[in-house]
Amino acid sequence: MPLICVFTPTYNRANLLPELYKSLQDQTSFNFKWLVVDDGSQDNTQQLINKWQREEKNFQIDYIRKENGGIHTGYNTAIEYMDTPLCVAIDSDDKATHDAIENIERIWDNIKDKGYIGIVGLDCDPQGNVIKDYLPNVTDIYAYEVKYKYHIKGDKKYIYKTDILKKVAPTPTFPGEKNINPFILFLEADKYGKLFCVNQFFCIVEYREGGMSDSMLKQYYNSPRGFAERRKKLMTIPCAKGAFLFTTNIHYVSSCYLAKRLKYAVRESPKKLWTILSFPFGILLGVYIKYVNRKEN
Repeated sequence: MPLICVFTPTYNRANLLPELYKSLQDQTSFNFKWLVVDDGSQDNTQQLINKWQREEKNFQIDYIRKENGGIHTGYNTAIEYMDTPLCVAIDSDDKATHDAIENIERIWDNIKDKGYIGIVGLDCDPQGNVIKDYLPNVTDIYAYEVKYKYHIKGDKKYIYKTDILKKVAPTPTFPGEKNINPFILFLEADKYGKLFCVNQFFCIVEYREGGMSDSMLKQYYNSPRGFAERRKKLMTIPCAKGAFLFTTNIHYVSSCYLAKRLKYAVRESPKKLWTILSFPFGILLGVYIKYVNRKEN
């Protein structure tokens, strides 16, 4: 069995998938399998992957087609299917660095018996520059600490033990909501241990129109219950204090407003006093998000 499952949720990206596939063909180690989860694409994604499955000799390619539901449901399907010791998501519009698999192997071989639940490393742009910030100079770290303790900006690459993600999956799903960030799984995984922290590039990222990073206000509007769930999770992280809790609850209340669930906001909140204090500001933010999206539409 290969060590790593590289999994790729994709939707209508047949024009970009060849770049990712080429980067996997160019790896210095083939101790991986590639799992493509097709989120109901209407282009020729299936025909393309089927062709590669017949032709590829160096690594296994698995393909699953599912009903369109958003990237978080692609993660859910991939995690349910995976059977390798480690897993890493590489999006359909990204590429692996040429030695990504070899470096993950090498790092994991040195730390696998030390209690880590995975590795966190860096993404770079096509010119080889780090995306926003480097990771802090620490040996181990929780996923929540990357963004909310050290305030590190920019996408980072998370490699997890597959059995850990199986314990915390699936990401909650809500009818009609397709913009739920799978990072909520990583926050849940923190209760099982820390990640080994390395300032090393594993993935080449190029932001494109229509990705998860495109138009956050639109995502807030289209997936309010999913964002409310993420905010509830953030309220419980150990560094959640003061201004952070206030801001998080403003966003939480706005999501409850957009989801027409204001009457449940305080009852379901892990930090009820903060939710009450932020209520008017959250409603104002919700009204603004609704106005901006309706104006665009």
